[in-house]
Amino acid sequence: MSGGRVLITAGASGIGRAMGEAFAAAGYEVWVTDVDEGALAEVPDAWRRVRADVSDEDAMRAVFADLAAAGGLDVLCANAGIAGPTAPVEEVRLEDWRACTAVTLDGVFLTAKHAVPLLKASQGAIVVTSSTAGQHGYPNRAPYAASKWAVIGLAKTLAMELGPFGVRCNVVCPGAVEGPRMEGVLEREAAAKGMTRDAVYAGYASGTSLGRFVEAREVADMAVFLASDGARGVSGQVVAVDGHTVNPDPKV
Repeated sequence: MSGGRVLITAGASGIGRAMGEAFAAAGYEVWVTDVDEGALAEVPDAWRRVRADVSDEDAMRAVFADLAAAGGLDVLCANAGIAGPTAPVEEVRLEDWRACTAVTLDGVFLTAKHAVPLLKASQGAIVVTSSTAGQHGYPNRAPYAASKWAVIGLAKTLAMELGPFGVRCNVVCPGAVEGPRMEGVLEREAAAKGMTRDAVYAGYASGTSLGRFVEAREVADMAVFLASDGARGVSGQVVAVDGHTVNPDPKV
């Protein structure tokens, strides 16, 4: 599938930006959506950039209309998600729950919904970004964890529905990923637990076999593989890129 067209949601920074770079290196035409205009302005000029909110169906409908007019789509990376609140469940406000699930779950649904006709035509592939929080749970992050569990169920269902049309769907589950977004998570968790940022970092790292956070490019490399012909027999699978989590809830 090298040389096809890929759309990456939340593709202007973090894991999404790394995915764009990896797919570009593999010969793909890269399209990215994001809500961060500043980050979009910094992506390579060769990429097609679109400001769009994945939780807005009209916006996503327009994105895929543009893709259809440009010739279609070969790979969808449904990558958008937000952290949501950091609090025990009894303190989570309903509006904060809904704000998180609107992007992290509804956004994957809307993106896939409007991508499917194009992917059926190309016999393409979908890569959904979940999280190890969608495999193990995540204390004090209930909206995020629930959304990430849910997108795994959605992706497995998509694999079943779309397999007869030659379309594959797989999930990549990053663990703790180095970068500004994870720094924000560390700081909020440290504040919630009355700890230092470094102590929280050490707790996360000690919960993996490799003893470290992963890099965004390592997640991106897995996404490229799952979209490639090298994974043509792989569908409905959940692959963690997390340094091998051995203790999902280290006592830090």
